[in-house]
Amino acid sequence: MKTIKMKNILFIFLFAILTNVSCQQKDKKMETASAEKNDITTALYDSYNTYKETTLGKRRIKHNDIQPLINQFKNKQGYTVKRVGTSIEGRSLSLISVGSGPTSVFLWSQMHGDEPTATQAIFDILNFLDSDDFKTEKAEILNNLTLHFLPMLNPDGAEVFTRRNTLGIDINRDALDLQSPEGSTLKRVRDSLQADFGFNLHDQSTYYNAERTDKPATVSYLAPAYNYEKDINEVRGNAMKIIVFMNSIIQKYAPGQVGRYNDDFEPRAFGDNIQKWGTSAILIESGGYYNDPEKQEIRKLNYVSILSAIYTISNQSYTDIDIADYEKIPENDRKLFDLKIEEVQYELLGNTYTLDLGIHRNEIDKKGNNDFWYRSAIADQGDLSTYYGYETFNAKGYTVKSGKVYPNIINSTADFLKLDALALLKQGYAYIPVANRTAGLVASPIPLHMVGVNYKSVENLRLSVGINPTFFLEKNGALEYAVINGFLINLKDNKGYFKNALILN
Repeated sequence: MKTIKMKNILFIFLFAILTNVSCQQKDKKMETASAEKNDITTALYDSYNTYKETTLGKRRIKHNDIQPLINQFKNKQGYTVKRVGTSIEGRSLSLISVGSGPTSVFLWSQMHGDEPTATQAIFDILNFLDSDDFKTEKAEILNNLTLHFLPMLNPDGAEVFTRRNTLGIDINRDALDLQSPEGSTLKRVRDSLQADFGFNLHDQSTYYNAERTDKPATVSYLAPAYNYEKDINEVRGNAMKIIVFMNSIIQKYAPGQVGRYNDDFEPRAFGDNIQKWGTSAILIESGGYYNDPEKQEIRKLNYVSILSAIYTISNQSYTDIDIADYEKIPENDRKLFDLKIEEVQYELLGNTYTLDLGIHRNEIDKKGNNDFWYRSAIADQGDLSTYYGYETFNAKGYTVKSGKVYPNIINSTADFLKLDALALLKQGYAYIPVANRTAGLVASPIPLHMVGVNYKSVENLRLSVGINPTFFLEKNGALEYAVINGFLINLKDNKGYFKNALILN
């Protein structure tokens, strides 16, 4: 009995030692992976401008803008460029491949024509891969992985900066019928590659926020479900692990600004089906970032996080990440305004009410779809205490006052542009009649509305959802702030973000 007892004690002791060693090895492996991530991520972030593709500086990029960038890889050693399809209007769809490793990683962007942030980041990544820097890390990536990039899947939509293709369908809901040549190309390429990992790259509305916070969902993720039960197999689990890894990177540069999409199964969607077909599908959505209308900071975050994710796939350091951390990422919510005005006093029919105002600045494309102007609107009003703003102004003690029409008619657009806008705003003028307006001008570049000579403003402004937010904020009998086309301007120091006012008849 004594011998048996001693053996049991010895077994327990050895088991404890082995378990402790195993745990220490696992912890050490995770610490090493974390250190690797931090080292390369910081270096990628700090050196980004070296690789940024400078010919792509605005969101409204088109097929012709990226063709020279694609063509330069046709004759580069180690790269292959193939025409893999054609859009409805005849624009080429190209696949750029690099690397010789057994693990296949497929990245495609701009399935929706007005979602170009990641397309720009793809060319930044290609510039990085083509450089002489980070030789050790790139050798590990390209020896272990083969990378395939399909930028701008919907070039016809990109041409007119719209979500859908020329057929008028959402390509991302065409995974079953494959009616669109663009969707058919995506399916055929995925199948031919039998990709192990797939990065499905999109943009989302800037009005999404991380749930129950005032933080914009600058980047949102989803590891799509492959069935209604939302089961997690190895394929989907690997996508979740990569997303947890990428979230940790974004938190370093945009803390709290990450959201997670609802994972209800959508049987028509490409992401859900690609997961089902055996590729670990990682959906990335570029949202909003304060004072970044062209999403160039978000482009940088795409570059850093995607490259870091590619690196962790190449060395398989993601494998020990806890899937449970995926559910800890806050869900996406949609409770952001460009401008939120809180607790403003509003006089209506002899009574005074207290309102919150939520304002959206809606983009209107200029002719040619290369640039845009804003036509703002009140998106909601009332109690908006559970909503947030990129810019929030507490207007307690301020009263809404209507803007006035300037009594003198200005002769021309040139004369209008010479006006002292701040001086006129301080007098309560928001609308300036101009007799001879320049043809083709779509918006006013100064914070005064240009109107026709017979324009009549409403003496007592009636606030309602949908109207253009133009009014003044008065306190103790003095006008202290102007809201012109949804832009808040401090009349004391003329400070405030502004892009354009309107041209009205």
